[in-house]
Amino acid sequence: MRTASHSELEIFLAIARQLNLSRAAIELGVSPSALSHALRGFEEKLGVRLFNRTTRSVALTEAGSRLLARLAPAFRDIDDALEDLNRFRDKPTGLLRISSGRASTHIVLLPLVARFLRAFPEIKVEILDNDAMVDIVSSGADAGVRFGERLEADMVAIPIGPPMRSVVVASPAFFAAYPAPQHPQDLLGLPCIRHRFPSGLVYRWEFAQADCKLETQVDGPLTLGDVGLMTTAALNGAGLAYVFEQMVLDHIAAGRLVQVLGDWCPPYPGLYLYYPSRRQIPAVLRSFVEFVKADMH
Repeated sequence: MRTASHSELEIFLAIARQLNLSRAAIELGVSPSALSHALRGFEEKLGVRLFNRTTRSVALTEAGSRLLARLAPAFRDIDDALEDLNRFRDKPTGLLRISSGRASTHIVLLPLVARFLRAFPEIKVEILDNDAMVDIVSSGADAGVRFGERLEADMVAIPIGPPMRSVVVASPAFFAAYPAPQHPQDLLGLPCIRHRFPSGLVYRWEFAQADCKLETQVDGPLTLGDVGLMTTAALNGAGLAYVFEQMVLDHIAAGRLVQVLGDWCPPYPGLYLYYPSRRQIPAVLRSFVEFVKADMH
């Protein structure tokens, strides 16, 4: 009978979560070559190929998908059983993994996590910075941070910050060369710094005033995938940027950036902490959820 050790199953699950040998190796704390060797040995032992691998990609075979479907619930039950031990401690301990976009991390999550770690010194937090729409379950995260309209229906979600606002800004040097727009349509004739999502989609700037809502596909010489870099580019006079207000308040106050179209940029609901709707959530996550709820009041 072919049997598998717990470590071999952990290796399989890590690679199945990441679908990338280098990232799985980092997760497990081993070298990619050692991980690849261990996987080959596991497949040879089973007599079944679990992954199709090329130099650029890793994908589950049908056999691997079936094994993952059977193993994942079982390992969650094991994790739940171990988490029960946390109830007998004065304070929970362990690792909390949170998936969050870079801007969300900077604006809301990181300050909150810093306060949380001071209150719970036995807990460690790993923030998985990713601007893509990721599945927190398959990525191995305990929770995620995202805007409410992007949440899956089977997730529990709680507000993690106040309402937010996006604003249009540019440097004083930019406005010395170009007129300030008075209406969103005026942006069509001005160089703008565009934002490309990890999916490849270019963001259409959204505006609202009273009952009027507009989406504007701006154009410009520079396209970036990071809001922080867009702010830096605007500071350097590269064009108009549409960014989160919290990221540029100090620059506006100091006169390094000038805000325009303010009456077309109303606030909108802020970020949410979300996690799977499960019968039992890990103690470290439960502590963070309770901390967030208390922090919001």
